[in-house]
Amino acid sequence: MAVASANAYRYKNILDNLTTAVVVLESDLAIRYLNPAAESLFETSMARSTGLAFGDVILNSDGAFKTLRKAAETGHSYTRRETELLLASGSRRTVDYSVSLLDQNPVTLLIEIQPRDRLLRISREEDLIAQQETTRTLVRGMAHEIKNPLGGIRGAAQLLDRELSSEGQREYTQIIIEEADRLRNLVDRMLGPNKALKLAPTNIHEILERVRTLLEAESKGRVQFKRDYDPSLPEFSGDKELLIQAFLNIARNAMEAAFESSSNQYGETETPAITLRTRALRQVTIGSKRHRLGCRIDIIDNGPGITPELRQNIFYPMISGRANGTGLGLSITQSIISQHHGLVECESEPGQTDFITFLPLEGTP
Repeated sequence: MAVASANAYRYKNILDNLTTAVVVLESDLAIRYLNPAAESLFETSMARSTGLAFGDVILNSDGAFKTLRKAAETGHSYTRRETELLLASGSRRTVDYSVSLLDQNPVTLLIEIQPRDRLLRISREEDLIAQQETTRTLVRGMAHEIKNPLGGIRGAAQLLDRELSSEGQREYTQIIIEEADRLRNLVDRMLGPNKALKLAPTNIHEILERVRTLLEAESKGRVQFKRDYDPSLPEFSGDKELLIQAFLNIARNAMEAAFESSSNQYGETETPAITLRTRALRQVTIGSKRHRLGCRIDIIDNGPGITPELRQNIFYPMISGRANGTGLGLSITQSIISQHHGLVECESEPGQTDFITFLPLEGTP
């Protein structure tokens, strides 16, 4: 009896220390057991969840629960990859999970769940960084090929302008010079900031408040701003003016998107709204580098959202979802944040678009 009790304790100790979330369900899909990893994943406790239907914790599609019931009836095991789970709290989790029959009398199911959000985020960030490096190399090469002949065209136009005596003819040379300058400026903007950072102690909330003040003036009070700041965030070493430009680019896009929102799912008119949110992150990975302390800045609008096709290319230069957009703002923003060893991501669905900026808070870029 003592040996059985010791074995049970040892097995429970193993389950309690697994990083894999483990769930045991009864035949009616009521929860019998959650290990600590599952409690953390589902944002609940075993004491609160025991006896509840699994559908009270995971608000997933009927298809998923139908497959679980079939597994309970037949005893067949199965695995699902990169499945999105919607929690009762409203949070979403991307996971791999396997279902198998643990016992036949009474019927109990064992679910092993491996969170994938962190791995997918790291992979997505590495893709964004690679995309940014490819874009920078491409734009630099293109800038060289464009600016050299532009300089020659402008110089020739200036020489020709001096030789002409007719004001009507000199008007044409002035057009050539002005258009050459316009193209050169466009290429310079595509390259983004090329000056060294002017580093100084920087407060992220001071930057966001400056952005909010500018946009409130631009919108003449037509946009509702919601602030959700983490007061524990320390100052960090950054270029204040460049960071204001970076966040202003995001927030201005958010404001224009919010103006496009007319009604919600109930047909009610919605006020254009932007949420500014900050959170401290500890032991955060940005790209492939781990930082002891970081910051997450969310700029969220209630506009119509960004299509998946556009979202995957939105940080490329000259890509814009608006007819009057230049497609340079987000590319420049990504470049500025990259200079600070950070990264910008985008999550979007109809009614909510979230541009998420990750910045390290320790050390000097």
